Amino acid sequence: MKKYVLILVIIGTFFIYPKQTNAVSIPCSMILHTMDNSYPNAKGAALIYKVKLTPSFPRTSISIHALHLPEPSSLGNYDSYEGFAYIPEVISWRFSLYPTPEEFAPTWAGRFDLITAEMENVEVQVRLTNLKTKKLGPSILTNNIKYCD
Repeated sequence: MKKYVLILVIIGTFFIYPKQTNAVSIPCSMILHTMDNSYPNAKGAALIYKVKLTPSFPRTSISIHALHLPEPSSLGNYDSYEGFAYIPEVISWRFSLYPTPEEFAPTWAGRFDLITAEMENVEVQVRLTNLKTKKLGPSILTNNIKYCD
């Protein structure tokens, strides 16, 4: 009888015990690393946290701060940078990054505050873009939320 109770408890644990998720505890931040060794000084940071902007439920905000990026036009038919975050095969978010008025290598920064999805397996990137054609270019900086601190 004791064997059967033990077996039922073990089996019940697999069915009743809540599934562990891969969601990261937020707020968190991460370093965005370059995709190409040609830009050794290019780095960025992303901050991910909950914001309550309306009386409804909180949203998740992603903000990006990127430094020492190459001039967009030097890499093709691009004129700016965008923040790009996505959960593979689920959803993606694009938002403009704006340059500071510094002369040679501006700091690019921006944010997106309207995310309602769970922050699981999210890839955060800085990508080239053409503002006129809305064409999104290759990633310059990137990291995955699993490396968030």
